[in-house]
Amino acid sequence: MNTSLTQHEALIHVMVMMSAVDRVMTDGELERIGRLSRFLPVFEGFDDEALVDIARDCAQLLSGPEGLDIALELVREALPSRLHDTAYALAVEIAAADLALRQEEIRLLQLLRDRLQLDKLTCAAIERAAIARFRR
Repeated sequence: MNTSLTQHEALIHVMVMMSAVDRVMTDGELERIGRLSRFLPVFEGFDDEALVDIARDCAQLLSGPEGLDIALELVREALPSRLHDTAYALAVEIAAADLALRQEEIRLLQLLRDRLQLDKLTCAAIERAAIARFRR
């Protein structure tokens, strides 16, 4: 496994971490990761066929000692500051995919916010937007 990530890989890692944090990767979450990586402009030029391998690499990393901390650091190193809020927004999007926010997901959002040095107001706005998008 590489000791560094591309920007696309880092963003995929964020989504996979959020999906896996509660130890249950739902079909809805996995479908949303695929959809987002095909649709969003930040993924322009991304090879969809690499998605499964990147997700597998992330899962392997997370299963190791201090895997979450290492993964968060790799993400931070790979992303320019202009994409920190994008990474957080992708994490929120995956957390909201199954319409239930678990304690583990909340904790990962806090860790991501702190690691990427995002202010609470920006994060609250991203979270509020997700609530509005997923409201029935």
